[in-house]
Amino acid sequence: MSDFGFDLGRRLHEREQANLRRELTPAKAVAPQTRFADDPKAGDVAFGEQKVVFGANNYLGLANDDRVKRATERAARTVGTGAGASRLVTGDTGVHRALERDLADCKETERALVFSSGYAANIGTITALDPDVVFSDAHNHASIIDGCRLADAETVVYDHCDAEALRSQMAERADTANDSEAWLVVTDSVFSMGGDVAPIEAICDAAADYGAWLLVDEAHATGIFDDGGGIVQREGLSDRVDIQLGTLSKALASQGGYVAGDGPLIEFLLNTARSFVFSTGLAPPSAAAARRALEIARTGDKRTQLWQNVETLREGLEAMGYTIRGETHILPVMLGDRETAMAVGDRLEAAGIAAPPIRPPTVPVGTSRIRVAPMATHTSADLARCLDAFERAGEEAGVL
Repeated sequence: MSDFGFDLGRRLHEREQANLRRELTPAKAVAPQTRFADDPKAGDVAFGEQKVVFGANNYLGLANDDRVKRATERAARTVGTGAGASRLVTGDTGVHRALERDLADCKETERALVFSSGYAANIGTITALDPDVVFSDAHNHASIIDGCRLADAETVVYDHCDAEALRSQMAERADTANDSEAWLVVTDSVFSMGGDVAPIEAICDAAADYGAWLLVDEAHATGIFDDGGGIVQREGLSDRVDIQLGTLSKALASQGGYVAGDGPLIEFLLNTARSFVFSTGLAPPSAAAARRALEIARTGDKRTQLWQNVETLREGLEAMGYTIRGETHILPVMLGDRETAMAVGDRLEAAGIAAPPIRPPTVPVGTSRIRVAPMATHTSADLARCLDAFERAGEEAGVL
């Protein structure tokens, strides 16, 4: 008899043989210091010794902030723990609308629309626009890549952070294009594994020359730069970027995603983006948490604290002899081959530092690294412990 099932055991074994199998590591709290557990599978969680966390995206340290917690609690008590339905049915609340007004103000746009995740925002927006051609940076996030696939668009991948390569690809494609085509250029602003920044102004120029629309994903930049905005705001380009998109789950310490732009864009998306239309609205407590976190990012000193911690770590690691890429709050410590990165990562973990190695296929072969992500709430003692651990790990692994 034929067997048309799925041999998942074999598939898992193949991933393990290729060193691609991953496991969950539960954390006791989302905080600068916490305890982790080995994957319990279906069993009880047994937390181990406390570690200092340098591998999270909680950049401003607000996920455990009392002000954000209180906003979450108020929303749960007064509105409810969940939206209860799609926002087009009965799941649209005043909490959602207040967050969207604040996001639009921060992003200097007419309106904003909140999705259940940044991933949903990307795939929903790209598929709803239904472009004929998408020009996508080679290092764009998986949610952008999947959005292009689901849209069934012709996808042209241009060299990473290379506006001239983009322009060349557009010129080549223009030779065979018809007048009715719709083109979309998509790029992250801050790239999550490299800490580098896209040349947004030059990309704006290239897109404008061909009448293409530009979508910038500010997932790792929202809340970090001027007035709680992203790279688009830092560069004064809000009026030149057609679609600003991002997440509420990193610096804004919550869950969900957003799209910001002009009124017709938002009206079109709330009617046609399938990941919005056919999904329960973002939980009101999450919306309230993101709104309070955005307010703190815009008015408090968390951004200043973050950048001070970033500079301390960058200077300390470079002084040891490590190569640090990027120019942002994400510090990729470049180690080269997979084995070296794993050796350094194991020693960091033994020293109580949670900063897992990043290796292929997440990054290209030969560029394995430790991705260090400081938080605004890391103390001087936390930073010193991190630097000491890197120095010992580098010496023991033969890197320094």
